[in-house]
Amino acid sequence: MIDAYFEKAGQLMEQVRESQKEAMLEAGRKIAESIGQGGIVHLFGCGHSHILSEEVFYRAGGLAAISPILHEPLMLHEGALRSSQLERKNHYAEEFLPSVSFQSGDVLIVMSTSGRNPVPVDVALWAKEKGVYVVALTSIAYSDSQPSRHESGKRLYDVGDVVIDNRVPPGDAALELDGVPVPFAPVSTLIGTAIIQSVLAQAVEEMVKNGVEPPVFLSGNIEGADEHNQRLAERYAKRVPLLTAGLKEE
Repeated sequence: MIDAYFEKAGQLMEQVRESQKEAMLEAGRKIAESIGQGGIVHLFGCGHSHILSEEVFYRAGGLAAISPILHEPLMLHEGALRSSQLERKNHYAEEFLPSVSFQSGDVLIVMSTSGRNPVPVDVALWAKEKGVYVVALTSIAYSDSQPSRHESGKRLYDVGDVVIDNRVPPGDAALELDGVPVPFAPVSTLIGTAIIQSVLAQAVEEMVKNGVEPPVFLSGNIEGADEHNQRLAERYAKRVPLLTAGLKEE
């Protein structure tokens, strides 16, 4: 099944590149504009979607102006079944969103492949009220195949300022095999990573066009990188507390 997975994933990513390029370009432009004006990029996802937030945070070759929203009860390590239950609760986002430093002009990327659960929708709506530009990363086919669990009936794609369709099939699993009663081999994390990394790469190019030096981290395993990265961490520490959290004052 190795060839089958690579083939299917490759097909889906090519579909995304062809059909979602304009949306991704727009997201990249908005991110570049935000960072150039002192804003940051927030990312939020529940369950496995939160992995995409960590993928681009404090990353070698990645932007420093990245702030993941990591509410632990919605992450799998504190209880997988519980995290799914909480994601389905209307108004649950109100428990952690007041502590998030949303500012007008920031960008928020919300990831939910199904797009049907209340928490990602509420996070997007809350951010928009704060003047934040919302990028919705979701699967339209998946969303349309299931009823919304949000009290308004809205799905994530209904509330994003720009929507990027990851083209993931309903249920996420991409392969089938005789003798296996259900589909298997999910693709949303793989495709989501490609989407977000390409959007941030586009943002770097847009910043250069705008005359802004992109705040990009170096690998900590390259000589001289520590000083470079320390300067960026100090620059964004107030807006991205996770960059310096846990450090002891000397």
